[in-house]
Amino acid sequence: MKRLLTSSTLALAAMVGTASADDISACLITKTDTNPFFVKMREGAEAKAAELGITLSSYAGKVDGDHETQVAAIETCIANGANGILLTASDTSSIVPAVQQARDAGLVVIALDTPLEPINAADMTFATDNFLAGELIGQWAAAALGDDAANAKIAMLDLGVSQPTVGVLRDQGFLQGFGIDLGDPNKWGDETDPRIVGNDVTAGNEEGGRKAMENLLAKDPSINVVYTINEPAAAGAYEALKSFGRENEVLIVSVDGGCPGVADVKDGVIGATSQQYPLLMASKGIEAIAAWAKDGVKPQATDGKDFFDTGVALVTDHPVDGVSSVDTAKGADLCWG
Repeated sequence: MKRLLTSSTLALAAMVGTASADDISACLITKTDTNPFFVKMREGAEAKAAELGITLSSYAGKVDGDHETQVAAIETCIANGANGILLTASDTSSIVPAVQQARDAGLVVIALDTPLEPINAADMTFATDNFLAGELIGQWAAAALGDDAANAKIAMLDLGVSQPTVGVLRDQGFLQGFGIDLGDPNKWGDETDPRIVGNDVTAGNEEGGRKAMENLLAKDPSINVVYTINEPAAAGAYEALKSFGRENEVLIVSVDGGCPGVADVKDGVIGATSQQYPLLMASKGIEAIAAWAKDGVKPQATDGKDFFDTGVALVTDHPVDGVSSVDTAKGADLCWG
């Protein structure tokens, strides 16, 4: 533990607020501190912590997938006597022992956005229904293509090879929404439908999206539908398609609902995106830590679900029958980043 606590990776920590050691303290640990989704999550946590007089320490991995820094951050939160941790895990199964260590030390641990494996490894998860988010864009894409959906050539631009739960849920939701039979719903890449050209990973960023799109176009230049894990990956995919002169021939769908992504929907770069609400996730998480510290009360799941559902809405300017959606004007009112 001493090695972890003195590691230079902990230079990512940044204290917010001026509450004394006797006050409630919380930690926020995100996958990165550059993705607009996590930037907005941090803003939501900071605003709610300031409102409630809670001391907040924020940590982030260097890149999406930086599991070691997240483990080190959990160790630091325990050592510093935090009351609770808000966590978006890069490796949703390998992080579980560190999370259990925190819970054993009396901290409440709330997963944000990305469920752990198993989901009950955290005290609660505050998240979008990620399967539904994927299902909505899958249903929309199939309806938008109409009869041509039967002959689609689909590129699947996923998150990482470790297959974190958020990536699996969105991927599998999209395929089910599109009308493709799933293999094992707990992983992606084992489907046998010939419409799937292949899967590649993006690390959830624009450069990763560009490279993954190039790789799959090399496999099949006739791709005409692109699923992307998030909007930065979608922007990279679009740039790759543009370099091949195919940007107007391919339907791209995504998940996030950030302001740049909603603008891309308005401009026709993305056909539709499922909007989620990171500020709400984080602010609700801070409230839950405050309740735990004051009264020993843990948050409850949404009725009928094993997590607290923070909502999702499909954003598109080309609505289709049977799929509820909002236009980009409404999406811009609710966007972040």
